[in-house]
Amino acid sequence: MTVTDAGRAAEWAEFLDALPCHPQLAERVLVLPGNHDVNIVDRANPARLHLPTSPNRRLRRIRVLSAIGALQGQRVRVVDRATGRLGGSLAEALEPHLGEMAAFADTGRPRASRALTALWTKVFPMVLPPDRDDGLGFILLNSNADTHFSFTNALGIITVEQARGIETAVAQFPRACWVIALHHHPVEYPRAVKTLAERIGAALINGKWFVRRLRPLAGRAVLMHGHRHIDWIGECAGLLIVSAPSPVMEATDDLDAYFYIQTVAVGVDRRLRLLHPQRITVEGQLGPLD
Repeated sequence: MTVTDAGRAAEWAEFLDALPCHPQLAERVLVLPGNHDVNIVDRANPARLHLPTSPNRRLRRIRVLSAIGALQGQRVRVVDRATGRLGGSLAEALEPHLGEMAAFADTGRPRASRALTALWTKVFPMVLPPDRDDGLGFILLNSNADTHFSFTNALGIITVEQARGIETAVAQFPRACWVIALHHHPVEYPRAVKTLAERIGAALINGKWFVRRLRPLAGRAVLMHGHRHIDWIGECAGLLIVSAPSPVMEATDDLDAYFYIQTVAVGVDRRLRLLHPQRITVEGQLGPLD
C-alpha cells in the first residue's frame, strides 16, 4: 500500500505519470498512506531526528493528499463529525486549502501549514460508499503513527476519531459489507519472523483494541493491509484479514514476483467470504548482459 520509497515529489510524479497508461486500473485504484510515504526521515541516515516543527513531514503529507485527491478525490467521501454522517467528497474537503497547500510547498514556512495539520486528521477515514444499501463499501484509514525518528517510522496506530468514522459509515449503511484497508497489520501471524524488530518496530500498537472495536462487523468486513510483506490470509474475532505480499521488497529485476487478485462474495446468510485468490506472476527480465 506504500506507493513511494521516501515520499519524494519525483516518486509521486513517476507513479502519477505511469497510471494513465492503464486506464481500467486507474479508475479502480484507491490509495492510502504508508509509512514510506509520510514517515521516512532520511534514507541515508537512520539516526536522524525530525523535530516536531520540521516542515518536511508536513510537506510529505501535502504530497500524499495532493496525489490521493488527484486519484480518487471525486469518488471517496469524508466523515462529517458535526452531523455524524458521511459528508462531501475528498475533493470538496481539499478545495478550500489548495492555495495554502501550494504556498507551503513553495515556502516551507510553518505558519502557512497550521490548518493543514487539522486537515490531515479530518480527511481520514476516506469512504467509498456501497452503490446500494446491501452492497460493498471501502473504508481507507491512515494507520501511521506520528514519529520523529527513523527507527520508529514503521509504527502504526488507529485513532479513536478514525474508529468513530468507521462506525459512522457502517451505521449509515447497516446492511452493507466492507473492505477496511489500512497499512499496518492488526494482529500477529502464527508464523516465524526474521527478527524481533519485525514484530515490535512495525506493529500497529493498538491492534488488539482496534480488532475489539470492529467486533460488531464480524462476518461483514475484511481487513486488508500491507507493510509486513507477508503472504497470509486468516481470521480474528470473525473478521477476515488479508496480508498482501510485496512484489518488489528484496526482489531484483531478474527474479519473478507475484501478487494476488482477491474476490469477495456474500453468501445467502449475508456473511462476507473470500473466494480463492488469483495469483498473478510477474516474470523477471534479464538485463542486456545476461
